[in-house]
Amino acid sequence: MYAEERQQAIATLVGHRGRVSVAELADQYGVTTETVRRDLAVLDRLGLIRRVHGGAVGAGALTTIELGTAERDTTRAEEKDRIADTALRFLPRAGGSVVFDAGTTTARMVAALPSDLELVAVTNSLPIATRLTGFPGVRVQLLGGRVRGVTQAAVGAETLRLLGELRVDVAFIGTNALTVRHGLSTPDPEEAAVKRAMIAAADQVVVVADADKIGREDFVSFGGTGDIDVLVTDTDIPAAAHADLTAAGIEVVLA
Repeated sequence: MYAEERQQAIATLVGHRGRVSVAELADQYGVTTETVRRDLAVLDRLGLIRRVHGGAVGAGALTTIELGTAERDTTRAEEKDRIADTALRFLPRAGGSVVFDAGTTTARMVAALPSDLELVAVTNSLPIATRLTGFPGVRVQLLGGRVRGVTQAAVGAETLRLLGELRVDVAFIGTNALTVRHGLSTPDPEEAAVKRAMIAAADQVVVVADADKIGREDFVSFGGTGDIDVLVTDTDIPAAAHADLTAAGIEVVLA
Protein backbone atom coordinates (compact mmCIF):
# COMPACT_ATOMS: atom_id res chain seq x y z
CA MET A 1 0.00 0.00 0.00
CA TYR A 2 1.35 3.42 -0.97
CA ALA A 3 1.56 6.13 1.70
CA GLU A 4 -1.24 8.14 0.09
CA GLU A 5 -3.53 5.10 0.04
CA ARG A 6 -2.76 4.32 3.66
CA GLN A 7 -3.39 7.90 4.73
CA GLN A 8 -6.74 7.95 2.94
CA ALA A 9 -7.68 4.68 4.63
CA ILE A 10 -6.67 6.07 8.04
CA ALA A 11 -8.73 9.22 7.51
CA THR A 12 -11.75 7.09 6.58
CA LEU A 13 -11.25 4.85 9.61
CA VAL A 14 -11.04 7.81 11.98
CA GLY A 15 -14.21 9.21 10.44
CA HIS A 16 -16.07 5.96 11.08
CA ARG A 17 -14.76 5.20 14.56
CA GLY A 18 -14.18 8.68 15.95
CA ARG A 19 -10.88 7.70 17.54
CA VAL A 20 -7.98 5.32 16.73
CA SER A 21 -4.63 4.67 18.38
CA VAL A 22 -1.16 4.73 16.85
CA ALA A 23 -0.50 1.15 17.95
CA GLU A 24 -3.76 -0.06 16.42
CA LEU A 25 -2.99 1.61 13.09
CA ALA A 26 0.57 0.28 13.00
CA ASP A 27 -0.71 -3.25 13.54
CA GLN A 28 -3.53 -2.94 11.01
CA TYR A 29 -1.35 -1.58 8.19
CA GLY A 30 1.87 -3.45 9.01
CA VAL A 31 4.04 -0.34 9.46
CA THR A 32 6.03 1.16 12.33
CA THR A 33 4.52 3.53 14.86
CA GLU A 34 6.87 6.24 13.52
CA THR A 35 5.35 5.81 10.05
CA VAL A 36 1.84 6.11 11.53
CA ARG A 37 2.80 9.30 13.37
CA ARG A 38 4.08 10.79 10.11
CA ASP A 39 0.82 9.81 8.40
CA LEU A 40 -1.20 11.43 11.17
CA ALA A 41 0.90 14.59 10.95
CA VAL A 42 0.13 14.83 7.23
CA LEU A 43 -3.58 14.25 7.79
CA ASP A 44 -3.67 16.76 10.64
CA ARG A 45 -2.05 19.44 8.45
CA LEU A 46 -4.68 18.73 5.79
CA GLY A 47 -7.42 19.17 8.37
CA LEU A 48 -8.75 15.63 7.87
CA ILE A 49 -8.11 14.44 11.45
CA ARG A 50 -6.88 15.86 14.77
CA ARG A 51 -3.83 14.33 16.41
CA VAL A 52 -4.18 13.57 20.12
CA HIS A 53 -1.95 11.74 22.58
CA GLY A 54 -1.41 8.24 21.26
CA GLY A 55 -3.61 8.49 18.18
CA ALA A 56 -6.15 10.61 16.34
CA VAL A 57 -9.75 11.79 16.54
CA GLY A 58 -12.13 13.25 13.98
CA ALA A 59 -11.35 16.68 12.58
CA GLY A 60 -14.27 18.24 14.44
CA ALA A 61 -13.05 17.09 17.84
CA LEU A 62 -10.82 20.06 18.68
CA THR A 63 -9.26 18.86 21.80
CA THR A 64 -11.31 19.29 24.85
CA ILE A 65 -10.59 15.53 24.93
CA GLU A 66 -8.12 14.71 27.67
CA LEU A 67 -6.66 11.32 28.44
CA GLY A 68 -6.14 10.12 31.99
CA THR A 69 -2.72 9.84 33.62
CA ALA A 70 -2.54 6.05 33.33
CA GLU A 71 -3.27 6.07 29.58
CA ARG A 72 -0.83 8.91 28.88
CA ASP A 73 1.94 7.25 30.91
CA THR A 74 2.14 4.31 28.49
CA THR A 75 2.35 6.51 25.40
CA ARG A 76 5.91 6.97 24.04
CA ALA A 77 7.35 5.73 27.34
CA GLU A 78 10.92 5.30 26.08
CA GLU A 79 11.03 8.82 24.66
CA LYS A 80 9.65 10.26 27.89
CA ASP A 81 12.30 8.43 29.90
CA ARG A 82 15.05 9.94 27.74
CA ILE A 83 13.49 13.40 27.99
CA ALA A 84 13.24 13.11 31.78
CA ASP A 85 16.87 12.02 32.14
CA THR A 86 18.09 14.83 29.87
CA ALA A 87 16.01 17.49 31.65
CA LEU A 88 17.76 16.73 34.93
CA ARG A 89 20.75 18.74 33.74
CA PHE A 90 18.65 21.89 34.26
CA LEU A 91 18.11 21.32 37.97
CA PRO A 92 19.42 24.21 40.08
CA ARG A 93 22.43 23.78 42.31
CA ALA A 94 22.02 22.27 45.77
CA GLY A 95 19.55 24.22 47.89
CA GLY A 96 17.76 25.67 44.89
CA SER A 97 14.03 25.65 44.23
CA VAL A 98 11.89 24.16 41.48
CA VAL A 99 8.27 23.70 40.55
CA PHE A 100 7.20 20.43 38.94
CA ASP A 101 4.07 20.72 36.84
CA ALA A 102 1.69 17.75 36.89
CA GLY A 103 2.28 15.29 34.07
CA THR A 104 3.72 11.95 33.11
CA THR A 105 7.05 13.31 31.85
CA THR A 106 7.64 15.48 34.91
CA ALA A 107 6.75 12.45 37.06
CA ARG A 108 9.45 10.47 35.25
CA MET A 109 11.89 13.27 36.03
CA VAL A 110 11.13 12.93 39.73
CA ALA A 111 11.58 9.16 39.53
CA ALA A 112 15.06 9.73 38.08
CA LEU A 113 16.24 12.29 40.66
CA PRO A 114 19.51 11.45 42.47
CA SER A 115 18.87 10.18 45.99
CA ASP A 116 21.18 12.74 47.63
CA LEU A 117 19.49 15.76 46.05
CA GLU A 118 18.98 18.88 48.18
CA LEU A 119 16.11 20.93 46.85
CA VAL A 120 12.93 22.84 47.59
CA ALA A 121 10.27 21.32 45.35
CA VAL A 122 6.80 22.74 44.68
CA THR A 123 4.12 20.81 42.82
CA ASN A 124 0.38 20.60 42.26
CA SER A 125 0.60 16.87 41.47
CA LEU A 126 -0.40 14.35 44.12
CA PRO A 127 1.69 11.48 42.63
CA ILE A 128 4.77 13.71 42.27
CA ALA A 129 4.46 15.06 45.81
CA THR A 130 4.15 11.53 47.18
CA ARG A 131 7.28 10.41 45.34
CA LEU A 132 9.24 13.49 46.43
CA THR A 133 8.63 12.75 50.11
CA GLY A 134 10.94 9.75 49.72
CA PHE A 135 13.96 12.04 49.22
CA PRO A 136 15.41 13.08 52.59
CA GLY A 137 17.07 16.20 51.18
CA VAL A 138 13.98 17.52 49.40
CA ARG A 139 11.58 19.92 51.12
CA VAL A 140 8.19 19.42 49.46
CA GLN A 141 5.49 22.06 49.10
CA LEU A 142 2.22 20.58 47.80
CA LEU A 143 -0.07 23.22 46.37
CA GLY A 144 -3.63 23.11 47.62
CA GLY A 145 -6.84 23.37 45.64
CA ARG A 146 -9.45 21.22 43.97
CA VAL A 147 -7.96 17.99 42.61
CA ARG A 148 -8.87 17.00 39.05
CA GLY A 149 -9.23 13.24 38.83
CA VAL A 150 -8.08 13.00 35.21
CA THR A 151 -4.66 14.54 35.95
CA GLN A 152 -4.47 14.12 39.76
CA ALA A 153 -3.49 17.78 39.94
CA ALA A 154 -4.66 20.64 42.15
CA VAL A 155 -6.28 23.57 40.33
CA GLY A 156 -8.39 26.59 41.16
CA ALA A 157 -8.19 29.85 43.07
CA GLU A 158 -6.27 28.46 46.05
CA THR A 159 -3.61 26.92 43.81
CA LEU A 160 -3.19 30.18 41.92
CA ARG A 161 -3.00 32.21 45.15
CA LEU A 162 -0.18 30.07 46.51
CA LEU A 163 1.76 30.19 43.26
CA GLY A 164 1.40 33.96 43.17
CA GLU A 165 3.36 34.18 46.44
CA LEU A 166 6.29 32.05 45.23
CA ARG A 167 9.49 32.55 43.28
CA VAL A 168 11.50 29.51 42.12
CA ASP A 169 14.71 28.98 40.18
CA VAL A 170 13.29 26.59 37.57
CA ALA A 171 9.84 25.47 36.46
CA PHE A 172 9.56 22.13 34.67
CA ILE A 173 6.39 22.41 32.62
CA GLY A 174 4.46 19.80 30.66
CA THR A 175 2.18 20.59 27.76
CA ASN A 176 -0.38 18.88 25.56
CA ALA A 177 0.64 20.85 22.49
CA LEU A 178 3.13 23.41 21.20
CA THR A 179 3.31 25.57 18.08
CA VAL A 180 4.91 28.92 17.37
CA ARG A 181 1.47 30.36 16.48
CA HIS A 182 -0.55 29.15 19.50
CA GLY A 183 2.28 28.58 21.96
CA LEU A 184 1.85 26.08 24.78
CA SER A 185 -1.69 24.75 25.09
CA THR A 186 -3.84 22.26 26.97
CA PRO A 187 -7.52 21.19 26.94
CA ASP A 188 -8.60 22.45 30.38
CA PRO A 189 -8.81 26.17 31.30
CA GLU A 190 -8.09 25.57 35.00
CA GLU A 191 -5.00 23.49 34.23
CA ALA A 192 -3.91 26.22 31.81
CA ALA A 193 -4.24 28.88 34.51
CA VAL A 194 -2.03 26.89 36.90
CA LYS A 195 0.62 26.28 34.23
CA ARG A 196 0.58 29.99 33.39
CA ALA A 197 1.14 30.88 37.06
CA MET A 198 4.00 28.38 37.32
CA ILE A 199 5.71 30.04 34.35
CA ALA A 200 5.26 33.46 35.95
CA ALA A 201 6.79 32.21 39.22
CA ALA A 202 10.02 30.89 37.66
CA ASP A 203 13.33 32.46 36.68
CA GLN A 204 13.84 29.73 34.07
CA VAL A 205 11.18 27.71 32.24
CA VAL A 206 12.04 24.25 30.94
CA VAL A 207 9.29 22.57 28.92
CA VAL A 208 9.43 18.76 28.74
CA ALA A 209 7.36 17.36 25.87
CA ASP A 210 7.72 14.45 23.48
CA ALA A 211 7.67 15.11 19.74
CA ASP A 212 4.04 14.02 19.33
CA LYS A 213 3.02 17.26 21.05
CA ILE A 214 5.04 19.52 18.76
CA GLY A 215 3.03 21.01 15.90
CA ARG A 216 -0.31 20.44 17.64
CA GLU A 217 -2.68 23.03 19.12
CA ASP A 218 -5.11 22.49 21.97
CA PHE A 219 -8.04 24.44 23.37
CA VAL A 220 -6.38 26.91 25.78
CA SER A 221 -3.02 28.62 25.31
CA PHE A 222 -1.10 29.17 28.55
CA GLY A 223 2.17 30.59 27.28
CA GLY A 224 3.91 31.85 24.17
CA THR A 225 7.26 30.84 22.77
CA GLY A 226 8.76 33.87 24.51
CA ASP A 227 7.93 32.27 27.86
CA ILE A 228 10.06 29.19 27.13
CA ASP A 229 13.79 29.14 27.83
CA VAL A 230 14.41 25.46 27.04
CA LEU A 231 12.42 22.73 25.30
CA VAL A 232 13.56 19.18 26.00
CA THR A 233 12.04 16.82 23.45
CA ASP A 234 12.99 13.72 21.47
CA THR A 235 14.64 13.25 18.10
CA ASP A 236 11.33 12.65 16.28
CA ILE A 237 10.58 16.38 16.30
CA PRO A 238 9.95 17.52 12.70
CA ALA A 239 12.88 19.46 11.26
CA ALA A 240 10.67 22.42 10.31
CA ALA A 241 9.25 22.69 13.83
CA HIS A 242 12.75 22.43 15.31
CA ALA A 243 13.91 25.31 13.09
CA ASP A 244 10.85 27.46 13.88
CA LEU A 245 11.18 27.00 17.64
CA THR A 246 14.90 27.71 17.56
CA ALA A 247 14.27 30.84 15.48
CA ALA A 248 11.78 31.91 18.17
CA GLY A 249 14.65 31.97 20.68
CA ILE A 250 14.06 28.62 22.40
CA GLU A 251 16.98 26.34 23.24
CA VAL A 252 15.81 22.98 21.85
CA VAL A 253 17.54 20.02 23.49
CA LEU A 254 17.06 16.59 21.92
CA ALA A 255 17.01 13.49 24.10
